Amino acid sequence: MLKKLLSLLTGGGSGGAESVARGDGGLRDLEGFVDYVVRSLVDFPDEVKLEMVENDEGCTIQIRCRKEDIGKIVGKRGKTIMAIRSLVSGAAGRQRKRVSVEVLD
Repeated sequence: MLKKLLSLLTGGGSGGAESVARGDGGLRDLEGFVDYVVRSLVDFPDEVKLEMVENDEGCTIQIRCRKEDIGKIVGKRGKTIMAIRSLVSGAAGRQRKRVSVEVLD
């Protein structure tokens, strides 16, 4: 999972430019990365639901979880969610896509 994200961020390795040219898997890899990170942070990983929603500006990965777990995803002063958004945005930018991440109640 992390190797795929590094590949997306650096544009190298397997699935890099070839995956972008074919248009397969890149956004699903990002969704999988967010799922992996979020489930690792929360106390109730089985109750985490991710949904990718297409909109005019690109895609949005929506995270739904228990209310008690929202603080763990957001982090102190929002630093954790900002880091996740930064990684996702950087990897999506390599694919010339726009992807945002939202935590829903």
